[in-house]
This record gives sequence, structure tokens and C-alpha cells, in this order.
Amino acid sequence: RHSLKYFDKMRCLRKRSAVSFLGILVVCLLFMNLYIEDGYVLEGDKQLIRETATHQLNPERYVHSFKDLSNFSGSINISYRYLAGTPLPRKRYLTIGLSSVKRKKGNYLLETIKSIFEQSSYEELKEIAVVVQLADFDSAWCEGMVQDISQKFAHHIIAGRLIVIHVAEDYYPVLDGLKRNYNDPEDRVKFRSKQNVDYAFLLNFCANLSDYYVMLEDDVRCSKNFLTAVKKVVTSREGSYWVTLEFSKLGYIGKLYHSHDLPRLAHFLLMFYQEMPCDWLLIHFRGLLAQKEVIRFKPSLFQHMGYYSSYKGAENKLKDDDFEEESLDIPDNPPANLHTNMNVFENYEASKAYSSIDEYFWGKAPSSGDFYGIVFEKPIKISKIKVVTGTEDRQNDILHHGALEVGEKIVGSKKGRQCTTYLRLGEFKNGNFEITDVEHKVLFDINCMRILVTKSQKEWLIIRSISVWTSQTPNQ
Repeated sequence: RHSLKYFDKMRCLRKRSAVSFLGILVVCLLFMNLYIEDGYVLEGDKQLIRETATHQLNPERYVHSFKDLSNFSGSINISYRYLAGTPLPRKRYLTIGLSSVKRKKGNYLLETIKSIFEQSSYEELKEIAVVVQLADFDSAWCEGMVQDISQKFAHHIIAGRLIVIHVAEDYYPVLDGLKRNYNDPEDRVKFRSKQNVDYAFLLNFCANLSDYYVMLEDDVRCSKNFLTAVKKVVTSREGSYWVTLEFSKLGYIGKLYHSHDLPRLAHFLLMFYQEMPCDWLLIHFRGLLAQKEVIRFKPSLFQHMGYYSSYKGAENKLKDDDFEEESLDIPDNPPANLHTNMNVFENYEASKAYSSIDEYFWGKAPSSGDFYGIVFEKPIKISKIKVVTGTEDRQNDILHHGALEVGEKIVGSKKGRQCTTYLRLGEFKNGNFEITDVEHKVLFDINCMRILVTKSQKEWLIIRSISVWTSQTPNQ
């Protein structure tokens, strides 16, 4: 009898061991499916994604696992429903992605799409594709929006440059009962977590449509010929490494990526979908891919125009003060050597004022006769010059008394070159200087340009931007 009980216990233990082993095996297979086989988000993986996201996001802690993620070149295995348009017949230069949900107050999606197309020339339209994801689970709202879009933009749909898509709710991971980071209310956590998944699915869809991808929100106004401006900036960055170029300082607006990075970004948003808002996650993404600093260009090409947020219809009056409607007017800023005799504060050196990136020169209180000099590598013809001093938060750190001069007849060695004669083009007014038709006012080829302090000031000086437009290269 004791022997029978003993064997019964042994059989029970073997069964329990087998069940435990099978359980561990299933978990391992799910893990391998997510991290080795392109991270397909199938039903069994949703729980794994949720568990992964319960850890505090720390770039240093996750850098090893993210290197594994960097091998994710495959797409997420989900189905998309085409609500309008068909697959693109050919690859474009730029895809513009929009994700939209029903708002409690106002709707700006149609105006955003209109702005994209109206602000693009016929030649630019050939190189762009617009993908709109209707990410609301209200089918009646989606059907109404598709009808409006199809009526207003039928010719763009027929031309193959506008697609409207939708992903079924079944493909979404858990959105209820998530962590309440930053003491956010539960509905706010659900909203921003779903938004991360929306964007992940949109990025996944757009991965092979073009060379580059730019994300916009659904309440944005575009500057004129923004594509030409983007191409000009991308060309200027050839040979340098970048993950994200920013053409707006607001939210998830105007962020440009290489299309080959979209699968990784999509997987990244899914992994940490409940941790924080998407624009915060993007900072970690570019950091993990070794772009530590923001690369943002001015003027901004996209402006937030919505008054009501998609979250509960709350007011959202944010505006980008660097936005300019005529974006095509981007300065050339030809190669030059930059120098100053002012006392430079920390690392706000002279080169930062001549850059199109969002940075500036900052010098301690300048004295009369101090200068900021630019020596061009080659003599040039200039059509327009614009200089802006001070910033929004330091409005008194402007050049209160100064002039702008251009010079010719270079002397000195390569490191110490300077012009022997200068011509004054005008005085600064309220810290700014702008002049056009310079080539008609200056008869010589310009070798140098300088900002001259004409009266000492107690305030420090920020030179926010120096913009130079060239007309033509003079004959050498």
C-alpha cells in the first residue's frame, strides 16, 4: 500500500514537472518569436510586450537589448485595410504619415491634407506619398471621414499619392489597467499608450514606400514647397550620420527619418508603448542609435494649427515661433571661417550662429569695436542677408547698437585671414538686421562679412542666426 502511494506521488510529480517544463518552453518560444523572428505582434506576444514595458525605460540599461532590436528589419505581421487608395505603383522620395482619431472638439485632418497638397508644386507632388491612418475604433466615424476625404481629394487618390488605411482593434495590445507613470490619470495613460501603438502600425506600413519618412500630426499647416526645403537640407547632410532631422520643435511634428529605420522605430514604440508619450520615446530612440543631440533646422516647415487637443478636447495653443510660410527661402550659408574677439560664454562658440541647426553664439557684454567675423572660403555674390539676435527667453541679450559690413581684399594666412576694406550696409534695429538686393548695392565680390558693435552694452549678446543667400558664383 505504501509502495502504491509512493508511485502515485511520483507520477503526480512527473506530471507537474512536465506541465512546468511545457510552460517554460512556451514562454521561451514566445520570447524567441518576438526577439528573433522579426518581433511579429501575434496574439500571444501582446502580453510579453506589456510585461516588457513595465520596466522603467533607461537608455543605458536597455542599450544591449536594443542592439538586438536593431536587427529587426522585418515588418510587424498585421493586416491593413485600405479605406481609400491602392498600394503605390512606385517608390517615392518622401512619405508623409498622419494618424487621426475622432476629437471631442474640432477636426483638422482635412485642412492638414489640403495644406500638404496645396503647398506642393506639381513636380513635388510626383515625389511624395501621403498615408492617413484612421486610428479610431468607431467605424461610423471612419466611414464618414473616408467619404469626406474621397470627395475632397479624389484626384490625389486616383493619382496614387493619397492612401487611407485602418488597423482592426484585434491587433492592439492591452490598453486598460496600464502603469500610471508620471501620476497620469488612467484615461490619459490609455490615450497616449494607444497613440504609440497607432504610430507603430503607421510606421510599419510606410517602411518601404519611399527613401525618407516624415511624421506629422493631424492638425498641421505646411510651409510652401516644404519638400524642396527638406531635400535641400538632406543633401547638405550627405556624408554625416543622423537618425532624426527635426523641422518643427513641437511634439511629433516634422520629424524626418530614413525609411530603413522605420521597422526598428515601430518595434521600439511597441516595446515601450505604455511607458511615456511618443515624443519622449523618440528622444530615447535617437539616443540609442548614437545621435545624442537634437538636429533641428530653421525655419520650421510645419506649424501646429489645432486649437483643441485630440485628448478630451483640451485646449492646445502651442505654436512654433520659428515657422515661416515661405520655406523655400532657406539660406545658402556658403562655407566660411568664423571668428570673434568677444568673450565667449562656455561652449556657445562663433560657429553656432552660422549654423541652420537650432543653436546660437553667446558672448559676454561686448564693448564698442568688438566684432563677429565671417571669412568666406571663396568670394561670393550675395543677394540677401538676415541676422537675428536674442532669444525668446533672453529678449534683452540683443545687439543694441551695431552695424553689418561686407569686405574685400583678403590678406593674411589661412588661419588669420581678414579683409582690408569694408563697406557698411546698415545698422541693426531692435537687435535684427535684414537687407535684400545686396548684389545691386555692392559692386565687388564679397570675401568677408562682419557684425560690428558700435556702442558698449552691459547686456550679454546672443547671435541667434546669421543667414546668407547667394545669387551666383563669380567667375574665378
